[in-house]
Amino acid sequence: MELNSLGLVAALAAFLSIWWGHVAVRKIEAVSVKLWQPMVVVFVLGTVFTGIALRTESRHLSAAFGIAGMVFFWDTFELYRQEKRAKRGHAPANPNNPRHSKILKHYPDATTLDWLDRNPRGKQYSVEELAKIKATEK
Repeated sequence: MELNSLGLVAALAAFLSIWWGHVAVRKIEAVSVKLWQPMVVVFVLGTVFTGIALRTESRHLSAAFGIAGMVFFWDTFELYRQEKRAKRGHAPANPNNPRHSKILKHYPDATTLDWLDRNPRGKQYSVEELAKIKATEK
């Protein structure tokens, strides 16, 4: 019986590229003054990786590059969506970034608080508790 490692390669490519993409989107969006520039770079990377996937003869490399290419395309869209999350207060705004300073000034729900950076407690927070946490930020 011959082992088929294609599924393992695809799973690793999906896990690593989605993980990296999630972290990269949060960091890149927070520091980019002009969001269109990293969006173009990420889109080009998606195009390059997808092109490599279509041209390579190795099924393993084709799967890995194809998955990573699609994640890059998705991350292009996610950079835009991350800015929307910052405006709604679902993602932290960076006060040192001029673009985020405008967001903090013009959108009342925007916050510098990172809601993901807290200890879980095993039950939901009430609206009042969340308001109290946000009030301590200022």
